Amino acid sequence: MRILGDAMTKRPDGPSLPAPKASAGWRRFFPVMYRLIALGEPPLLAWWRRYGYGNIVELRVPGRRTGLPRTAVLGLLRDGNRWFLGHPSGHVPWTRNLEAAGEAELVLRWPATVPVRATILPPGGLRDRAILASGQHPFPGNLVYRLARAHIRAEGVFFLVERQDV
Repeated sequence: MRILGDAMTKRPDGPSLPAPKASAGWRRFFPVMYRLIALGEPPLLAWWRRYGYGNIVELRVPGRRTGLPRTAVLGLLRDGNRWFLGHPSGHVPWTRNLEAAGEAELVLRWPATVPVRATILPPGGLRDRAILASGQHPFPGNLVYRLARAHIRAEGVFFLVERQDV
């Protein structure tokens, strides 16, 4: 339900989300943020493989052109018994690969893998639940995602991820 004069969309079952609005500033910020994260990825992966770290998982998906396995370190978002993966600022290589393949493997606790099926989410309630779940990211990601919610609602790409081994 939209409230006149307010840029927030009220949800009957939870917090409010801002109306979708793409932002050139966030569009420039996210690639820089992810480049910086990539610089710290080797030690983060070593730590994660040994001890775990928050909601961090490793996605293994076949490349859409080569079929070769590609990996991405991501935050697995949870809402009840549902799992989501997403990117806040539109398609990137791993989202395109996952959309093309529809299936992948998640490493929840290294080295064991879980086969999953992924379905891209259209705008709507389930996608909004995934965006709200982005607060599960470790700091400072949770803060950044909260501040960028209007942009994420406008441009973010999210998937519902379902286990295939159960």
